[in-house]
Amino acid sequence: MFGKIKSYLANRKLRPVTDALLAATITYGFHLLYRHFSIEINSVPVIKAATIWLTELVYTQSLWINRHLIGLSVNTAANHTMIFSNGNLIWINGSCSGLKLIFQVTILFLLFPGPWKHKLWFIPLGWLLMHLSNLFRIVALSIMTLWKHEYWDFTHDWVLRPFFYLVIFAMWVWWVEKFRNVKREVSSEK
Repeated sequence: MFGKIKSYLANRKLRPVTDALLAATITYGFHLLYRHFSIEINSVPVIKAATIWLTELVYTQSLWINRHLIGLSVNTAANHTMIFSNGNLIWINGSCSGLKLIFQVTILFLLFPGPWKHKLWFIPLGWLLMHLSNLFRIVALSIMTLWKHEYWDFTHDWVLRPFFYLVIFAMWVWWVEKFRNVKREVSSEK
Protein backbone atom coordinates (compact mmCIF):
# COMPACT_ATOMS: atom_id res chain seq x y z
CA MET A 1 0.00 0.00 0.00
CA PHE A 2 2.79 2.46 0.94
CA GLY A 3 4.55 1.53 -2.29
CA LYS A 4 1.45 2.49 -4.29
CA ILE A 5 1.17 5.81 -2.45
CA LYS A 6 4.88 6.50 -2.96
CA SER A 7 4.72 5.74 -6.71
CA TYR A 8 1.55 7.83 -7.04
CA LEU A 9 3.23 10.77 -5.32
CA ALA A 10 6.40 10.29 -7.38
CA ASN A 11 4.42 10.72 -10.60
CA ARG A 12 6.04 13.68 -12.42
CA LYS A 13 2.64 15.12 -13.30
CA LEU A 14 1.82 15.44 -9.61
CA ARG A 15 5.22 16.87 -8.65
CA PRO A 16 4.06 20.54 -8.57
CA VAL A 17 1.12 19.62 -6.34
CA THR A 18 3.14 17.45 -3.97
CA ASP A 19 5.94 20.03 -3.81
CA ALA A 20 3.46 22.81 -3.00
CA LEU A 21 1.77 20.66 -0.33
CA LEU A 22 5.13 19.78 1.19
CA ALA A 23 6.23 23.43 1.29
CA ALA A 24 2.90 24.53 2.76
CA THR A 25 3.03 21.76 5.38
CA ILE A 26 6.58 22.68 6.40
CA THR A 27 5.81 26.41 6.53
CA TYR A 28 2.52 26.13 8.39
CA GLY A 29 3.79 23.34 10.64
CA PHE A 30 6.76 25.47 11.65
CA HIS A 31 4.46 28.43 12.28
CA LEU A 32 2.25 26.35 14.60
CA LEU A 33 5.20 24.81 16.46
CA TYR A 34 6.91 28.18 16.88
CA ARG A 35 3.71 29.75 18.11
CA HIS A 36 3.14 26.94 20.61
CA PHE A 37 6.73 26.91 21.90
CA SER A 38 7.64 30.61 21.44
CA ILE A 39 8.12 31.26 25.16
CA GLU A 40 10.50 28.32 25.48
CA ILE A 41 12.31 29.15 22.23
CA ASN A 42 12.73 32.83 23.08
CA SER A 43 14.02 32.03 26.56
CA VAL A 44 17.12 30.29 25.16
CA PRO A 45 20.06 32.67 25.79
CA VAL A 46 21.43 32.54 22.22
CA ILE A 47 17.95 33.23 20.80
CA LYS A 48 17.51 36.14 23.23
CA ALA A 49 20.86 37.57 22.14
CA ALA A 50 20.02 37.13 18.44
CA THR A 51 16.64 38.82 18.96
CA ILE A 52 18.25 41.79 20.74
CA TRP A 53 20.91 42.10 18.03
CA LEU A 54 18.40 41.88 15.14
CA THR A 55 16.00 44.30 16.83
CA GLU A 56 18.80 46.85 17.18
CA LEU A 57 19.89 46.25 13.58
CA VAL A 58 16.37 46.66 12.18
CA TYR A 59 15.84 49.79 14.27
CA THR A 60 19.08 51.54 13.32
CA GLN A 61 18.88 50.62 9.64
CA SER A 62 15.22 51.58 9.22
CA LEU A 63 15.86 54.83 11.12
CA TRP A 64 18.76 55.60 8.78
CA ILE A 65 16.61 54.83 5.69
CA ASN A 66 13.78 56.99 7.04
CA ARG A 67 16.10 59.91 7.71
CA HIS A 68 18.66 59.73 4.90
CA LEU A 69 16.97 58.04 1.96
CA ILE A 70 13.38 59.15 2.42
CA GLY A 71 14.14 62.41 4.22
CA LEU A 72 11.67 62.02 7.07
CA SER A 73 12.03 64.05 10.22
CA VAL A 74 12.27 61.40 12.92
CA ASN A 75 13.09 61.83 16.59
CA THR A 76 13.93 58.90 18.81
CA ALA A 77 13.09 57.78 22.29
CA ALA A 78 14.10 54.90 24.52
CA ASN A 79 13.36 51.28 23.61
CA HIS A 80 13.82 51.63 19.85
CA THR A 81 11.05 54.16 19.36
CA MET A 82 10.78 56.44 16.33
CA ILE A 83 8.66 59.57 16.77
CA PHE A 84 7.45 61.24 13.58
CA SER A 85 6.67 64.90 12.93
CA ASN A 86 2.92 64.33 13.41
CA GLY A 87 3.49 62.87 16.91
CA ASN A 88 2.80 59.25 15.88
CA LEU A 89 5.40 56.69 16.75
CA ILE A 90 6.66 53.23 15.96
CA TRP A 91 8.20 51.02 18.60
CA ILE A 92 10.51 48.28 17.30
CA ASN A 93 10.39 45.35 19.73
CA GLY A 94 11.67 41.78 19.67
CA SER A 95 8.78 40.51 17.60
CA CYS A 96 9.86 42.99 14.89
CA SER A 97 13.35 41.47 14.70
CA GLY A 98 12.55 39.07 11.86
CA LEU A 99 14.17 36.14 13.66
CA LYS A 100 11.09 33.91 13.31
CA LEU A 101 11.13 34.52 9.54
CA ILE A 102 14.81 33.63 9.40
CA PHE A 103 14.05 30.41 11.26
CA GLN A 104 11.12 29.73 8.94
CA VAL A 105 13.23 30.09 5.79
CA THR A 106 15.96 27.93 7.33
CA ILE A 107 13.60 25.10 8.24
CA LEU A 108 11.74 25.23 4.91
CA PHE A 109 14.87 24.91 2.81
CA LEU A 110 16.60 22.46 5.13
CA LEU A 111 13.64 20.09 4.93
CA PHE A 112 12.61 20.67 1.32
CA PRO A 113 14.34 18.37 -1.20
CA GLY A 114 17.25 19.69 -3.18
CA PRO A 115 21.03 19.60 -3.39
CA TRP A 116 22.93 20.55 -0.24
CA LYS A 117 25.60 22.42 -2.18
CA HIS A 118 22.93 24.95 -3.17
CA LYS A 119 21.27 24.99 0.25
CA LEU A 120 24.57 26.18 1.75
CA TRP A 121 24.29 29.54 -0.05
CA PHE A 122 20.53 29.69 -0.65
CA ILE A 123 19.57 29.61 3.03
CA PRO A 124 21.86 32.54 3.99
CA LEU A 125 20.49 34.40 0.95
CA GLY A 126 17.04 33.75 2.43
CA TRP A 127 18.16 35.30 5.71
CA LEU A 128 19.28 38.41 3.86
CA LEU A 129 16.02 38.60 1.89
CA MET A 130 13.98 38.25 5.09
CA HIS A 131 16.00 41.04 6.70
CA LEU A 132 15.58 43.32 3.67
CA SER A 133 11.84 42.50 3.58
CA ASN A 134 11.65 43.39 7.26
CA LEU A 135 13.38 46.72 6.64
CA PHE A 136 10.92 47.41 3.84
CA ARG A 137 8.09 46.60 6.25
CA ILE A 138 9.32 49.00 8.95
CA VAL A 139 9.92 51.81 6.44
CA ALA A 140 6.49 51.25 4.86
CA LEU A 141 4.91 51.36 8.32
CA SER A 142 6.85 54.56 9.02
CA ILE A 143 5.36 56.17 5.94
CA MET A 144 1.93 54.82 6.86
CA THR A 145 2.12 56.19 10.41
CA LEU A 146 3.12 59.59 9.08
CA TRP A 147 0.65 60.04 6.23
CA LYS A 148 -2.22 57.55 6.69
CA HIS A 149 -2.11 56.52 10.33
CA GLU A 150 -5.72 55.28 10.24
CA TYR A 151 -4.55 52.43 7.94
CA TRP A 152 -1.55 51.44 10.07
CA ASP A 153 -3.17 48.40 11.76
CA PHE A 154 -4.63 47.11 8.51
CA THR A 155 -1.32 47.57 6.70
CA HIS A 156 0.64 45.94 9.53
CA ASP A 157 -1.62 42.89 9.89
CA TRP A 158 -3.15 42.31 6.45
CA VAL A 159 -0.66 43.68 3.94
CA LEU A 160 2.86 43.48 5.33
CA ARG A 161 2.62 40.22 7.27
CA PRO A 162 1.41 38.34 4.19
CA PHE A 163 4.14 40.14 2.22
CA PHE A 164 6.75 38.03 4.05
CA TYR A 165 5.00 34.85 2.93
CA LEU A 166 4.92 36.19 -0.62
CA VAL A 167 8.71 36.65 -0.46
CA ILE A 168 9.13 33.13 0.98
CA PHE A 169 6.85 31.77 -1.76
CA ALA A 170 8.90 33.52 -4.46
CA MET A 171 12.08 32.04 -2.98
CA TRP A 172 10.46 28.61 -2.94
CA VAL A 173 9.37 28.93 -6.59
CA TRP A 174 12.92 29.95 -7.50
CA TRP A 175 14.26 26.95 -5.57
CA VAL A 176 11.88 24.48 -7.23
CA GLU A 177 12.45 25.87 -10.72
CA LYS A 178 16.26 26.19 -10.54
CA PHE A 179 17.59 23.82 -7.89
CA ARG A 180 15.03 21.18 -6.84
CA ASN A 181 15.63 18.92 -9.84
CA VAL A 182 19.27 19.72 -10.61
CA LYS A 183 20.48 16.26 -9.56
CA ARG A 184 17.72 14.42 -11.46
CA GLU A 185 18.28 16.44 -14.67
CA VAL A 186 22.04 15.84 -14.58
CA SER A 187 21.59 12.10 -14.00
CA SER A 188 18.99 11.78 -16.81
CA GLU A 189 21.43 13.34 -19.31
CA LYS A 190 24.04 10.60 -18.76
